[in-house]
Amino acid sequence: MADHNSLITIKLNEQITCLTKLSELLTQELTAIASRRGEGLKEIAQQKMSFLTSISTLDKELSKLIASNDQQTDENADLIKLTREKLEQCQKQNEVNAHAAHQAQLSVKQLKGILIGAPSSMTYDQAGSVVNTDNSIVRNLKA
Repeated sequence: MADHNSLITIKLNEQITCLTKLSELLTQELTAIASRRGEGLKEIAQQKMSFLTSISTLDKELSKLIASNDQQTDENADLIKLTREKLEQCQKQNEVNAHAAHQAQLSVKQLKGILIGAPSSMTYDQAGSVVNTDNSIVRNLKA
């Protein structure tokens, strides 16, 4: 059983390493989204998929190992807890990134509408409140 538990420990440590790297990658992704640098996002997305595939594969292996294990060590129980915490952290960060990407997309769409003279778009007044306009500014430009 010692060999079985040590194999579980190795796999859990691999999974924790993958989750840590994924968390770092998600931070880079948020930075790229916030700075509106789209060129790095494609590479980040490919790396995310690679990490998610590795994590999924390790999870399946661990599931089988843990199911066939009679006695779980305290070390492995702690590692499982840490793995779940890191996974939850990554999930939350991914939700934040998705929201930031959505907001960036909306901003670009609104700016595009203003610039091409859409019939109505949202702008801001002097107090910072959202105002729907008829884009007379864009239509009356002579340049």
